[in-house]
Amino acid sequence: MAKRWYGRDFGLQARMGFTMLLLTLIYIVFSYILFRYTHLAIFFLIPLVGLFLQYFYSDKLVLSSVGARIVSRAQQPQLFDIVERLAQQADLPMPKIAIVDTPMPNAFATGRNPKHAVIAVTRGLLNQLPPAELEAVLAHEMTHIRSHDMIVMTMAGSVAAVAAWISQMGFWLGLGQGNNRNNGNNGLPFMVVLLITFAVAIISHLLVLTLSRYREYAADRGSALLTGQPELLESALIRISGNMQHIPTRDLREAQPLSALFIASPRKETLLELFSDHPSLEHRIARLQRLQTQMARS
Repeated sequence: MAKRWYGRDFGLQARMGFTMLLLTLIYIVFSYILFRYTHLAIFFLIPLVGLFLQYFYSDKLVLSSVGARIVSRAQQPQLFDIVERLAQQADLPMPKIAIVDTPMPNAFATGRNPKHAVIAVTRGLLNQLPPAELEAVLAHEMTHIRSHDMIVMTMAGSVAAVAAWISQMGFWLGLGQGNNRNNGNNGLPFMVVLLITFAVAIISHLLVLTLSRYREYAADRGSALLTGQPELLESALIRISGNMQHIPTRDLREAQPLSALFIASPRKETLLELFSDHPSLEHRIARLQRLQTQMARS
């Protein structure tokens, strides 16, 4: 009974799977070019070591970067009660809970797996949302934990990270002095490798953004099914989006490096959703409303 809430959206899962497949293919082709035609393969290992360390220390790094502090049940009894109830419904271990001292209404989940998960909520979220909407937001974050989204997005972003790193190192070390300079046994010009690296960095970054948007849709769905009331997350997202406009620009700017983690992006919505790590509010609400209709009919 505990697992029935999760449900499946086969169309959404197929799109996420296809995006991961494309990222994997890019990774394989890019790796082949690096190891076959260039002397830059050593630079491939450095960011991967960083990603390995990030896997084990992601929660500490993320919490430290936003000044979050772990709290106890005695400090936040109502918040603990909600999270504990959701964890039982989702058949998950009880995550740690952290508070971020900022007026920005937001929340995120971090940690390499459910046993090491942390749900962080801002002071602004606690002050601005009624308990029912707060529960819907926390259910969204619980779905991220259930789906292992932190490690999925870390691994997905590794291709873009490696490509960006190699591009920077190529310039810094002055390895590309002219199109005729060759690298490797087969004499592939460095500028060709550099252009390929740029292309890989851009394409993989766009794919990671796409995957991030899909996972937000999936977490919205998980919240709706876990609470049984999609309209609660709808109203929470509308309230968060409206209140975000009154937050000082400095606070929003400081949160932007972790934009993909938050339930609502601290960045302004772009005209092209292609370049955003979150779906537009309009699209998220539309999906939740369709799900609400389906649940009412069943």
